[in-house]
Amino acid sequence: MNQRFESHLIWGSHSPLSTLTGAGLVILASSRFSYALICAGAIVWVYGLSALIFSGARNIMPNRGRMVILLFLSAFLCGFFMLFAGLLNPLLLLGTGFFLVLIPPCFLGSGFFEASESEYPFEVFSRALFEAVVMAGLILALALVREPLGMGTLSVPGGVEGIVELFEAGGADAFVPARLLSVSAGGLLLLGYVTALFRYLRERNSSVPEGER
Repeated sequence: MNQRFESHLIWGSHSPLSTLTGAGLVILASSRFSYALICAGAIVWVYGLSALIFSGARNIMPNRGRMVILLFLSAFLCGFFMLFAGLLNPLLLLGTGFFLVLIPPCFLGSGFFEASESEYPFEVFSRALFEAVVMAGLILALALVREPLGMGTLSVPGGVEGIVELFEAGGADAFVPARLLSVSAGGLLLLGYVTALFRYLRERNSSVPEGER
């Protein structure tokens, strides 16, 4: 079986948390929970369908210029998602479109296409989907920390303004250092702590083979 597919989805050397090529996307998308939700949906859509189409059309794709074709394919699927999201919530798309376009290059940068040599489209599709869920889960988890602590609220898509804030706490009396989490520097700092914790747990996980540590 392909070495990437044998790699553990969380602790393996090819897992999304190990490579984390989309660090910039994670930081930008996790600033608000409403942004994280639409980004998570876009990641699952682009990763899953790109891998499925790639696997099914592998035999007719030329070897030369394949990455350009794959970039066009994933960008087309991302654009289709943005078009659909814009019809449902145009104001929210205005706030998320500038980082949603990072999804296709992040997917290609993960090396998934070069490693996925399986002849079974469903196997490629399921692995890409699982990796997308891990990446989307990380973005959602960070957003659940950054927005409540940094901005004192929690937002979801909807409403005439594009997002709806479920509650508002703190305001002017909020803990000032915690506001750092709402900006990119705070997101980068939080991501650094999460990465350090991940590496610690990875080393302590006795079920991981020696070669995956």
